[in-house]
Amino acid sequence: MTEPTRLDALVAEFAPTLRGLLGEGRRLPRIAFTADETAAAGPHDVTLDAASLDDPAGAALRVAGLLTASESADRIVVPGAGAFVADRFVPEGRVGGRVALVTGAAQGFGLAIAEGLVAQGAFVVLADLNTALAEANAERLASDHGEGRAIAIPMDVTDEASVAAGVSAILHRFGGLDIVVSNAGVLRAASVTTQPLADFDLVTRVNYRGYFLVTKHTAPVLARQHRANPAWWGDIIEINSKSGLQGSSRNSAYAGSKFGGIGLTQSFALELVGDGIKVNAVCPGNFLDGPLWSDPQNGLFVQYLRERKVPGATTVEDVRHAYEAKVPMGRGCDPADVLEAILYLVAQQYETGQALPVTGGQVMLS
Repeated sequence: MTEPTRLDALVAEFAPTLRGLLGEGRRLPRIAFTADETAAAGPHDVTLDAASLDDPAGAALRVAGLLTASESADRIVVPGAGAFVADRFVPEGRVGGRVALVTGAAQGFGLAIAEGLVAQGAFVVLADLNTALAEANAERLASDHGEGRAIAIPMDVTDEASVAAGVSAILHRFGGLDIVVSNAGVLRAASVTTQPLADFDLVTRVNYRGYFLVTKHTAPVLARQHRANPAWWGDIIEINSKSGLQGSSRNSAYAGSKFGGIGLTQSFALELVGDGIKVNAVCPGNFLDGPLWSDPQNGLFVQYLRERKVPGATTVEDVRHAYEAKVPMGRGCDPADVLEAILYLVAQQYETGQALPVTGGQVMLS
């Protein structure tokens, strides 16, 4: 039996490299690992020898040649451990066949992004602390769009071990990634003179540290695929905010974390462009119908009313109308607006390090 740590190392290096080598342009197959050596067995299986554990990249190069020469061979056996199974099916859509990770995907913007990406042909991983809700939504998406099109994994983006374990689970299930959407975020509104330090630290950990950790652990996967296939480029997209483009009164923890996120985006973009990774941010306006704003206990309408952020407001509806009036286009940002921005950034091959406003004209770049 292959030791688990050696097997994980093999999956982490072999599967993304093989994805890249077998890819056609920007379309890469999925490479799933199963502990069942007999799963999908066929007469043209390829077997890895023991030496492959010590040279996964070299093994991927040899296997890719064998699989390319034989179109009927899509299974690679690891004796005593299991098998890799290649899946070349490409659903229709603007991101057909690509593997996407969306953090904070159990509800709100994250869920809407995941739904939109699945509808556009992607295989989507919903990562969230609320595992039960993420799993329920993944099952619904898979039922609507096809088995395996959406899965859920537990992930605490503030905890490095949790992020690393989540990425490892993705590698075992799909063999790699094409699109990373760092969406997980929280907001605690309060005056700088009264905000508890615990609230400030929570916002910073989730919004800033979380983006760093997700990028730290997904970028090496994308880089391996690009090294194997230089025509392929991966995308890391942070869901930032208009508060990352201009300050926000009584909301300094959130705005500060989002300003920092744009700094990370620009810095990651400069560092990772040589690895074939584009890094950009989407800066949405206010999603007034989402749980961040509309939750009756902790939503921003309630928080802003309590903090008297809107002068003269006496009800939640007063707060909402005040925020709608700030937008030249007269409404809050919808998930479809953000999805369109994500699809644009993925399709645009000549853009990195950018913060794309999606604010209905409320915030304009100068």
